[in-house]
Amino acid sequence: MCKACATPDFHPGGVAPVGSIVATDDAFVIPAAIGTDINCGMRLVTTGLKRSALAPFETALVERLTRAILADRRDVPVASDAFRALFDAGPAAFVDRVAPQGLWQHVDRDRLIEELSSCIGLDRFDGSAKYAPDAHVGSREVFRDPCLGTPGAGNHFVELQVVDAVFDRHAAYRAGLAKDDVVVMIHSGSRDVGFYVGRRWMDRARAAWPAGVRHPESGLYGLSGELAREYLVAMGTAARYAWLNRVVLAEMVRKELAELTGETRSALVVDVPHNVVLRENGMNIHRKGATPARDGDLALIPGSMGDASFLATGLGHPDWLWSCSHGAGRSVRRQAVRRMRTAQAPGTWRCVTLRDERRIEEAPEAYKPIGPVIDAQEQAGLIRSAVRLKPWITFKA
Repeated sequence: MCKACATPDFHPGGVAPVGSIVATDDAFVIPAAIGTDINCGMRLVTTGLKRSALAPFETALVERLTRAILADRRDVPVASDAFRALFDAGPAAFVDRVAPQGLWQHVDRDRLIEELSSCIGLDRFDGSAKYAPDAHVGSREVFRDPCLGTPGAGNHFVELQVVDAVFDRHAAYRAGLAKDDVVVMIHSGSRDVGFYVGRRWMDRARAAWPAGVRHPESGLYGLSGELAREYLVAMGTAARYAWLNRVVLAEMVRKELAELTGETRSALVVDVPHNVVLRENGMNIHRKGATPARDGDLALIPGSMGDASFLATGLGHPDWLWSCSHGAGRSVRRQAVRRMRTAQAPGTWRCVTLRDERRIEEAPEAYKPIGPVIDAQEQAGLIRSAVRLKPWITFKA
């Protein structure tokens, strides 16, 4: 290990803490420092609409998005050869291969290809279908993956937000954002594919531990040499799936917005990864619940569903391993929040969910205030705030 540090949203995780960044040499990896939610990340897209223009469609839009995102009414067929193209050759190959059926009939493929350049780190992931679950790479002509196009549980979400304040006009212009614009923020990851890959490689790292050597109390087992290289390819396979999952969520929202309002000028602002290893500056940088913040990179830092989120510009601070936080961070663990049995009544926040416990587990008071988290990182020179986004409607699975 070369160095480790923590972001202001640091809090306990399954094995490695959330908000931890670990640098190792480029021939060594620690699968448990990433975990099973590989490439859990954020995607931000514009809608081309102001809140005043979208407000008359609010009821119908909520009904449509509830059916698609939460009630399993989506239509996202993908043949095994398209999944293999994704895992083996990458996102552009998937876009070229997937058949124009279901949701894919409505997708602007040229736009998806253009948007790949705004997906941070995506071009640095290798992949291989041999590391993917059999269900995705068998011989099915059509596979309707039950996880594809779903946010997942916990802190994952799809949220309609409104641009509340602009702090950096140049960055906001670059992002295509202005006051009162409605945007869609998506927080989701690799779902079952990530669990499949992450669990197997965490187990493999433990099994590869040298006989007779005391096991680490932390549970953080490392891999080196060829096993490390294989892990990075397997991780990249799941990371590519996570990108696709966020794409499907975004495209479902775009489809419903276009059908309701006729507006099609939606554009990707940025897609950022968490929970991945990226080779940077001669090291393997493991980010667990942390965001790349290299100089000039756009970063997304969400608050709770009752607090603001931020679009920021990374400043590339080497002491913090070119990273920033991926959110505000929990102040109360989910188990403790459940025992409280109550949550503050929604005021300015609105949560749409089919599971009432989500309103308690993910209530705003379970999270730290976002303001001090942003301020601390600005003062330390990690980021520069560009735009503040106010939550409007949050969808939780």
